[in-house]
Amino acid sequence: MSTRSLRRFFAVTARGTRSLLQMELERWQALGNEYLIVERERLAFELTAGSVQLLCDPESGLGADGVLELAHDDDDGVSAELVIWNADGSQAELSGNGSRQAFLYLHASGWTDSNSLAVKTPAGIITAELTGPDSATVAMGRATTTSGQFPDGPSDGRSELEIGGVSCAFQFVSIGNPQCAFQVASIEQLDALDLGKIGPLVENDRRFPARTNASWWTPFGDGRIRARIFERGVGETASSGTGASGAAVASLLDGATSPVVVVLDGGELVVEIDEQLNVELSGTANRVEVIRLDDELERRVADA
Repeated sequence: MSTRSLRRFFAVTARGTRSLLQMELERWQALGNEYLIVERERLAFELTAGSVQLLCDPESGLGADGVLELAHDDDDGVSAELVIWNADGSQAELSGNGSRQAFLYLHASGWTDSNSLAVKTPAGIITAELTGPDSATVAMGRATTTSGQFPDGPSDGRSELEIGGVSCAFQFVSIGNPQCAFQVASIEQLDALDLGKIGPLVENDRRFPARTNASWWTPFGDGRIRARIFERGVGETASSGTGASGAAVASLLDGATSPVVVVLDGGELVVEIDEQLNVELSGTANRVEVIRLDDELERRVADA
């Protein structure tokens, strides 16, 4: 019997031996950006692209923007390994809102009692300081304007992309994952954009071999910008930490000063950026519910 098959029926954890049909997970949200959080050692099967797609489907599953998979790591310097799944079953290098939810989950669930945490992600080790029971500041790493995710891009990251026959200027920013930030002239123009139509054109442009995330932003008073986000593998979201970070870096490169308050559909995030483009992201997150899958849904998820 394969390892996957064995794990479907038995999962041995600190809580004892469990059979299938006991899958428990939590729904968390950060400014409307919802993730399902699971602990790998408590799963009776391995997560796959298919199982994540099913879990995130609002009709046949639970509905979510993605899944955060946490696992213990042998590195004593980190609290956990974090795998970030998008709703379409792909994996993201980094998620600002997702990582903040993961950090607060780790503390709330007893993985650590420290307010200073670190997790290992595909983008590297990221750290956070918990500033309250539902708030944290995450060190997102150093943003750059060049990346293998935009292999033919110029060194300053400034380029243009044709959308619907119109050439649109954008600022490329890599903040663990690729971001294209488009500045628009006014709030009215920003609100009028049909991201469901133009977002996929940017996400799937051939110049981005791993696809890209995108944001559209405009100045919104002193130290503030208003932004809308289209996430790779998800679509338009009420909030995105890396999307907000990309838009904030773009505004800084255009002459804004740090910190930048990013006003999103789901609420506000504060982005601090130093002279080397090191980014810190501050915001809130909270547990929405604890979920135990029913027998039928868990079997479908295990077989997906």
